[in-house]
Amino acid sequence: MKEIVDGTAGIVIGLIVLMGALLSAFSAFGLIRLPDVYLRAHAATKSTTLGVLCVLSGTFLFFWYFDNYISARVLLGIVFVFITAPVAGHLNARAAYRTDVPLWEQSVQDELEPLLKGKKVNHEAKDMME
Repeated sequence: MKEIVDGTAGIVIGLIVLMGALLSAFSAFGLIRLPDVYLRAHAATKSTTLGVLCVLSGTFLFFWYFDNYISARVLLGIVFVFITAPVAGHLNARAAYRTDVPLWEQSVQDELEPLLKGKKVNHEAKDMME
């Protein structure tokens, strides 16, 4: 019975790590294929963060289940990646926008322009467009 539980735990942990690796690969593909810095920032922060969190969670579960060892370093790694990666992506995109890096030519709407460039937003016209 113990062998079945150990095998199942190993498979589940392996699937979590595999899912994290696939998400990180999709993120790398998004960084290559997406057309502008803002979409690339989205790919770099969302899926990479989730991918790294899955790999680290699988690592934590492996050491916890098979070695009966709770790794504070892996837990701190999870917390720091969860906090810092989205913030860094947001700040990179914000810096790009404030230094007038152009949007993709097929972008439909720039909601920050009226707010950051000092223009007033006509809410009635905006409601009519939606």
